[in-house]
Amino acid sequence: MDWPANAPLTDSLLNGWQRGFPLTRRPFADIGHAQGVTQAEVIDTCARLLGNGAISRIGGVWSPGAGGAALLCAIAVPQDRLLTVAEQINAHPGVNHNYEREHALNLWFVLTGPDQARLEQTLTQIERDTALPVLRMKMVRPYRIDLGFDLHQPAQADIRLQRSAPPVQPEQRPLAALLEAGLPLAPEPFDLWAAALGCASDDVLRQLQAWLDAGTLRRFGLIVRHHEAGFTANAMTVFDLPDSEVDALGQRLAAQPGVTLCYQRQRAPGWRYNLYCMVHGRSRDQTLQLLHAAIDAAGLTEQPREVLFSRRRFKQTGARYFA
Repeated sequence: MDWPANAPLTDSLLNGWQRGFPLTRRPFADIGHAQGVTQAEVIDTCARLLGNGAISRIGGVWSPGAGGAALLCAIAVPQDRLLTVAEQINAHPGVNHNYEREHALNLWFVLTGPDQARLEQTLTQIERDTALPVLRMKMVRPYRIDLGFDLHQPAQADIRLQRSAPPVQPEQRPLAALLEAGLPLAPEPFDLWAAALGCASDDVLRQLQAWLDAGTLRRFGLIVRHHEAGFTANAMTVFDLPDSEVDALGQRLAAQPGVTLCYQRQRAPGWRYNLYCMVHGRSRDQTLQLLHAAIDAAGLTEQPREVLFSRRRFKQTGARYFA
């Protein structure tokens, strides 16, 4: 990895503070104390990581259903139009991921927003602007969603399943919007949020902890961009499973080493697949090795599937449900 100055601190921040970020009045000072460095060194290193794209923000990752709506979409784009269409899609602020993948359906993006009606409105506009149909693949059930894995090794086995969580309440949305934008790099950042909301900083900290305890927030910490951290290969694998078996097989696949994302989605017209998983690796060969081992261990070797490696990343930002 090509880390900036102060490589040991940088590595410790990226690998150790993707979750468990101190919910205290002076979190950067507390991290500095734990790392044996000054508060200023922690803030300065985080600023460099934001500047060079190694992290997208310091903030939280919502559980599915915490608020708003999200949809995975795909389009088959003629190759000579791919860049133009990608730019048209990226222009919509609700698009937070947009990748080229190795498939006839070659452009895949995630759209988020306050509700399903707003998503459909945006997708209708995209179809109108591009003159191309958009395939919509709605989430049915998440089994594993954890991109906060150890950067020195592939994601480890995990038998914990994604649980449903209470959603963000209407009166909590202003704080949720601040969280999506990212924590200010200041000595007392939560005080700044409290001032913007007209409340006490202790109220902010209690609400963040309550969201974590309830599972509404999966984690709070540094949000790493894995390509910049050396995980340059990722494969989305889609399976066509009997509806009566997809739940059990999805849970089994989600528990395997190397699997970072795993969820059931609705089939779409002309698209028969209902189980999805993601594997991230430092090379294509490593990713395939992890993927094949996970498929074998989960008992999916004989099941129909396709593997879609990413080619180009056109957009990657945090989801915006509340902004």
